[in-house]
Amino acid sequence: MNAPGGDPRDEAIGALVARLIEDGRAYADAELDLYKAIARYRALRARKSLVALAAGWFFMIISTTAVVMGTVLSLAARIGAMWAGLAVGVPLLVGGYLLVRWGWAELKGLTSDEGEREAIARGSES
Repeated sequence: MNAPGGDPRDEAIGALVARLIEDGRAYADAELDLYKAIARYRALRARKSLVALAAGWFFMIISTTAVVMGTVLSLAARIGAMWAGLAVGVPLLVGGYLLVRWGWAELKGLTSDEGEREAIARGSES
């Protein structure tokens, strides 16, 4: 049955299996590249949020220090320093709180980006 040169169908099956393995590797590489691109994109988006978050916390700590110093000075002088502490501390506290709130909302929204979900959907359809 088998010719000395081998069955031509065996070669076709071998080539088919080799091509299947090659296609599987290409698919896995494409998936890995997609996930790398998503990670890079999220890191770029997170950078601004993390800077705002850090600046907000910094301003909140500064404002707390200013309020405490203003309170101490107001107890010492019995009047004017308290208003000075509040005039500096409250705006910093409000600004810091708003920055922290914005930065936190941006970080929580990283997974809800419509463009990213569409790209993932397109990648899974191919």
